[in-house]
Formats: sequence, C-alpha cells, structure tokens
Amino acid sequence: MIRKAFVMTVYPDQQEEYKKRHQEIWPEMVDELRKHGARNYSIFLDEVSNKLFGYVEIKDELLWEKISKTEINKKWWDYMKPIMETNSDNSPVTVDLEEVFHMD
Repeated sequence: MIRKAFVMTVYPDQQEEYKKRHQEIWPEMVDELRKHGARNYSIFLDEVSNKLFGYVEIKDELLWEKISKTEINKKWWDYMKPIMETNSDNSPVTVDLEEVFHMD
C-alpha cells in the first residue's frame, strides 16, 4: 500500500456543510474510490484554521490518478466547489504532504 496525505481548505462558513456532505457521501462515489484502489481513507477538520487533512492508502499511483477523469468524480468536484478552495477544473486545491515518519 502507498500512503498519501494532503491538506485542503474549507470555507469558514461551510464547515458544517462539508461535514454533512461527507456524512451523506454518494455510494457511487465511494464505489469509484474503491475501484481506483483507495482504502483506509479519512479526512479530518481543524475548525480553527479551516484546514482539512486527508489520508488515504492506495494500491497504485497510476490507477489513483485515473479517478480524476471519471464522470462521478467530476460531478463530486462540482458539488463541492461552492464550499471549499478549488482549482479551475473544480478539483480541490491540495497540498501533498511528505511522509517523514511511519510506524506499524
């Protein structure tokens, strides 16, 4: 497994909506994540800074990268755009984090 971690930003007045949308995540989005090798996926919110910390384990980088081209993923990005910082293609602005320590 490949461990990936990243940071995103939710708008301050949209924290509750962000939580709600993830509590009600579409089953087809979850299926797509699994099809693209995602396991053990978590997102944490720092309510003070509005930062979201994401952690996911994937099987393969190339397979994972392909999810961005799927219709359901694009639809999810469109759905999330009003409540978080996004790029011009509606993907979330993410900062990948470098792993500096791991312990099993």
